[in-house]
Amino acid sequence: MDDRDIRWKQRFRNFERAFLRLEEALYQQELNELERNGLLQRFEFTIELAWKVTKDFLEEKGFTFKPSPKDTFRQAQEAKYIDYAQPLIDGLDIRNELSHDYDGELFRLAEIELRNDIFPAITQLYQFFESEYEGS
Repeated sequence: MDDRDIRWKQRFRNFERAFLRLEEALYQQELNELERNGLLQRFEFTIELAWKVTKDFLEEKGFTFKPSPKDTFRQAQEAKYIDYAQPLIDGLDIRNELSHDYDGELFRLAEIELRNDIFPAITQLYQFFESEYEGS
């Protein structure tokens, strides 16, 4: 087993921990400001690890490309590993926008999209990697 193979698997375990923490936070429906901040932090960690594990996985499969987060998800979709790149890309956009949201208003609006569109795509990505991990 070479280092690149190990790398995506190690990164998957970190992604898994972040995903499960985000999932736990999303079970809460009415969030106070502190809980909302925690949800945002968990989302940021999870989407960051989502693209990085995808990048490592594609590199292990022999793909070479500019490893930007959006390009990584696009490449995974072009290679037919996933078919839900756009909600993941939308999640990256929201993460970037939220880093400049100082009063929390944008997050209150983005939370709906996170719950309804982005988290289901992250869940599919998690299930894909869980299957790949167990099948290897």
